[in-house]
Amino acid sequence: MPRKRPAPTTQGNGKPAGLRATAVRRWIATAPGTYIWLAVLFVTTVVLHRMSPAFEDEFLRDRSTNLHELAQNPVRVLISSAFWIDGGRWLPYALLFTVFHATAEHWLGTLRWLAVAVAAHVVATLVSEGVLAWAIRYGHAPQSATTTLDVGVSYALAGVIAVLTYRVPRPWPYVYVFAVLVFYGVPLVADGRTFTDVGHFTAVLTGLACYPLTRTRRKTRKTKHPAAQ
Repeated sequence: MPRKRPAPTTQGNGKPAGLRATAVRRWIATAPGTYIWLAVLFVTTVVLHRMSPAFEDEFLRDRSTNLHELAQNPVRVLISSAFWIDGGRWLPYALLFTVFHATAEHWLGTLRWLAVAVAAHVVATLVSEGVLAWAIRYGHAPQSATTTLDVGVSYALAGVIAVLTYRVPRPWPYVYVFAVLVFYGVPLVADGRTFTDVGHFTAVLTGLACYPLTRTRRKTRKTKHPAAQ
């Protein structure tokens, strides 16, 4: 008699474990930019954990997009600041990158997704530091704020979260964008607001302004026709 093949291993939702693993691998492989960036952040986070607190502060300040470094090495710090996480918590970013960055990269493609992320990061940095420079000039912030520590990926993330408004099916985009504007807008009008709150809200507006990058993608999706039978 022929031997019976063992049934495929299943998990809680009844799907074979092999299929779920394949789906995960495909999700990661089709968003290379997101997961390469996340891998670099993992390495740099491990490196930071091996530094003393005093050296870590000096090290990050040299790679920060503060007014001093922007005046000296603007291109270098705009790039380098996007590969370090202040605070040393990598896992929350792994979740956020998977939910938002990977989704946007799957939808827009790597180049357009990267264009949105870079635009949000650069524009938000320049606007927020410009506001800080104004505050220092008119005595609303101390002169020492020119070397404020400002590294991380949150501006790029905010911009990508915003551009996903155009991915949400109707009528939910209005609910989604309202929630995004409230989430990033409330700190901007609350007491104790900082220049980073200005940066996050600017990044959201930048992401929304990237609608032209989504139009071609949306048109391509709509004009696809089923293959002839």
